[in-house]
Amino acid sequence: MSRPEETLYAGHDLTPRSVCFSPPDLFYDDTESRKYTTSSRMQNVQSEMTNRALQLLGLDSSSLVLDIGCGSGLSGEILSTISPLKGGPHTWIGMDVSASMLDIALQRDVEGDLLLSDIGQGIPFRPGSFDAAISISAIQWLCNAESSDVHPRARLSRFFNGLYASLRRGGRAVCQFYPKNEAQRTMISNAAIKAGFGAGILEDDPGTKNSKIYLVLTAGGGGLQGDISSVVKNMRDVDVQDARRKPSIAGKNDLRKGSKGWIMRKKEQMEKRGKVVKPSSKYTGRRRRVAF
Repeated sequence: MSRPEETLYAGHDLTPRSVCFSPPDLFYDDTESRKYTTSSRMQNVQSEMTNRALQLLGLDSSSLVLDIGCGSGLSGEILSTISPLKGGPHTWIGMDVSASMLDIALQRDVEGDLLLSDIGQGIPFRPGSFDAAISISAIQWLCNAESSDVHPRARLSRFFNGLYASLRRGGRAVCQFYPKNEAQRTMISNAAIKAGFGAGILEDDPGTKNSKIYLVLTAGGGGLQGDISSVVKNMRDVDVQDARRKPSIAGKNDLRKGSKGWIMRKKEQMEKRGKVVKPSSKYTGRRRRVAF
């Protein structure tokens, strides 16, 4: 799988490795930001991925959308020009860690509001602020560890927990990203699931250098409502994982702490985790008399 950035910088002193591992706020300086924005190839690729993400979002009316890693506003421009016949146009707020990218967005006079912020530190908006969120080629940067005090899992956790809170219940997010390997892909999707999302992976052109991966997320309401099964229905190459807690059955989990049933259940859980557990007997869970 090749990132468009790798093709863009082929033949330069920059290598794909430097593109992948340099912090985005340092890599995308004034020169690189302008080069990215003015490249016709990047514009075409960005447009293709943004329209695909919008198809997966399935917005049928004008909505407030968060553009995560908005860069110079290429995706935002598409959000602003969606035809009313297709549910648009959408109002959007973009956030990015690169000041140079945001400066170019201001120069291009994009319609969305812009915020300089590191998504690895969370999403700084009130709960339920957005109807939907979109991200193109951004969240893989959260997996980079430029120094020993940077922890990718912690950054992913802060990002997805903040994103979940910022979406209204039933809201959706689509994040297109380029994982370096299968472990990184799994780490990202697991972080989303742990935050409470229903998560599905959609891969276009799998097994080719043009492969593009979309993480489709839903912040469901009560129970398992609002999952993504309707989004990915009849789509090929879709892997859906749903690890949200199902509604508990009345009476199933009402064991009193310290009771024999509670102790037996805890011992069973410990055994499944490979822990050494003492054998049960007729005295297990029996209350002892108070000794004076």
